[in-house]
Amino acid sequence: MIRKHLIALFAATCLSLSSTVARPDEGMWLPMLLKQLNESEMQKKGMRLTADDIYSVNQSSLKDAIVSFGGFCTGEMISSEGLLLTNHHCGYGSVQEHSSVEHDYLTNGFWAMDKAQELPNPGLTATFIVRMEDVTKQLLAGTANAKTEAEREAIVQRNMAQVRKAATAGTHYEAVIKPYYYGNEYYMYITETFKDVRLVGAPPSSIGKFGGDTDNWMWPRHTGDFSLFRVYAGPDNAPAEYSPSNKPYKPRHHLPISLSGIKEGDFTLIFGFPGRTNEYLTSQAVKEIYEVSNPAKIKIRETKLNILDKDMKASDAIRIQYAAKYASIANYWKKWIGENRGIKKAKAIATKQQLEEQFARWIAADPARQQPYGSLLADFAKNYNALNGITISRDYYTEAANGIELLKFANTFIGLQELLEAKAPQQDINAMADKLEKSAPAFYKDYSAPTDQKVFAALLDLYYTGLDKQWHPAALDAAHDTYKGDFGKYAAAVYSKSLFTSEAGVKKALSAIRAGKKDVLAKDPAYQLSSNITTHYRNSVLPTYNQVNENLNLLYRTYMAGLREMQKDKTFYPDANSTLRVAYGLVEPFEPVDGVQYKYYTTLEGIIEKAETGAAEDYAIPAKLKELYLKKDYGPYGVNGQMPVAFIASNHTTGGNSGSPVINANGQLIGTNFDRNWEGTMSDIVYNPDQVRNIAVDARYMLFIVDKFAGAGHLVKEMTLITDDTSGLPQVDARREGEKKAPAKKKKQKAKKKNKAVAEVQ
Repeated sequence: MIRKHLIALFAATCLSLSSTVARPDEGMWLPMLLKQLNESEMQKKGMRLTADDIYSVNQSSLKDAIVSFGGFCTGEMISSEGLLLTNHHCGYGSVQEHSSVEHDYLTNGFWAMDKAQELPNPGLTATFIVRMEDVTKQLLAGTANAKTEAEREAIVQRNMAQVRKAATAGTHYEAVIKPYYYGNEYYMYITETFKDVRLVGAPPSSIGKFGGDTDNWMWPRHTGDFSLFRVYAGPDNAPAEYSPSNKPYKPRHHLPISLSGIKEGDFTLIFGFPGRTNEYLTSQAVKEIYEVSNPAKIKIRETKLNILDKDMKASDAIRIQYAAKYASIANYWKKWIGENRGIKKAKAIATKQQLEEQFARWIAADPARQQPYGSLLADFAKNYNALNGITISRDYYTEAANGIELLKFANTFIGLQELLEAKAPQQDINAMADKLEKSAPAFYKDYSAPTDQKVFAALLDLYYTGLDKQWHPAALDAAHDTYKGDFGKYAAAVYSKSLFTSEAGVKKALSAIRAGKKDVLAKDPAYQLSSNITTHYRNSVLPTYNQVNENLNLLYRTYMAGLREMQKDKTFYPDANSTLRVAYGLVEPFEPVDGVQYKYYTTLEGIIEKAETGAAEDYAIPAKLKELYLKKDYGPYGVNGQMPVAFIASNHTTGGNSGSPVINANGQLIGTNFDRNWEGTMSDIVYNPDQVRNIAVDARYMLFIVDKFAGAGHLVKEMTLITDDTSGLPQVDARREGEKKAPAKKKKQKAKKKNKAVAEVQ
């Protein structure tokens, strides 16, 4: 069992790593391949675990503590009672769902003081990985004779269905199979998904989102970006639908938490579900992102954010309705800005061009390489040229048209209108109408028509001016001409007449449709516009986009095979695709610009300094936090009169790694990943170790907020806390779950030793 092995490791050594350890490699690595690809390198950099401690099918391992949280973030088990730690921004939607003007958990925070107070979250899941398997041979069987990419994919999908069915037969598990290296390899993940996940605790936004948009993607950072949930299971400890009788899940492993902190040069490991990277894109692709796509998306989102910000400041009700939406929109808006800055600083386009020139020389050096690779670079250029006007049209459709909530919701009714036009049986029409009506309450709960009307006017104006007219939907041009370019007047007309501006209007329309009326949707101005824009997109943009990307997928698969053949001494890692990965790096500072160097950690003192400047609303803090600071009341979590808050390391992360545990050389939790530095956001496309740092909230700050700020010490008692005694041997804290209380005298001696050891950390 991993716990026994970890205890042996803890007892073996507590020496810190030297800051002279060689730099870590980039990469997001497959856990099942660590032994053959990474174990030796990781141990050279200071790791005291084995690959089997990290990933094992036959014994408990670190992977048994890691979950895909909701399918969009990562979480980790931190107690034997199913307690789950993730980011505040990952749990933000759940906190918002439970919030109201009367119970404003977003502003004030939420803490369940016993399990009975924990709040259920319908639809929220926690998915564990049971095992991984290489299924490349099974999936590619029969594809050699495929004449087209579509035919090949059809064969792969048929094989995939058979492999999944065989792997999960007779179990409650599910199987996820995804391509790697653009379809050169395939791996299967057997998963176990728990559906009863309850909110346990979240700090107020002034802690969990401290710094807000001002500090987002930035370092130095002082954000307590964490929240706590609990996974519940049925009586057999297996997944079950929500029930008050469910019991806390007993995980195969939960992460012990280190109170020893971190030092520069320490080994770190990130375990989680990174969403999407594109490390092997060609120079043409990066140029399109840098020059075309990112600038358009940044402009559209900035326009929408300015409107939402103004209305949210004017109304608490709108603030709560749009809090999660605003955060989501702002997150990638700022990320794209930083990504472009990073691409420029890293000279990513030129670097890609140099690799392509090297590839061309390698092809030319051997006539045998002409057949598979000779036309590859020219074919890339041809296909990317075919996307001129297409990619930006797609960006305006997804960001501008679908950035208008009225149109996005009206768009979900297209299927119903198609049934009406096809004169489908009334029972089919009624079934579709019932489904749409059930979706309405969730949409209108967090919808403000007056706010959306302002967004409508602004984004349609951008849609019209941002695209060449040949890519305009007909309805957009018609509205421009009818209202003489005044999209504000057009918005007023649409929102005064459309049934989609209210839940009552939608119910009225659906009732009329059930009664046999066929033209309700066709006459609605919001539906007319939404339908026309979507039809234009499907007919004039999407076919070319899909065809070119089908071509590019084949080209990239061939390119990846060629690169791996050309660079045989290089160990390649696959792009992130929301599957379980391991990244490793070192705790270390960095220089954002010439002459400036940032430390690798921040403290509560920095929070107070920002709060006292009054420079931004994002820096307001709770009075109790300042009180604890003034008293230096940090408990066992402070170090030499300071309270650590966040730190950085050189782990390769991306979206989806939010909430991932940062684990030290001994397998202990030292922090929770929540962001990257702004200069490093280009790491989704090109990794530069001098620019890229992941940002984590220090586990000690999390414990301090839970214990000293929130008064939820009962949660800390569940956790397994590890500290060093004066001899350098690790010692389990008295609050460790399941440990008997020590006599008062011994307890005081133990606390004295523990506090001394913690004080010596930094």
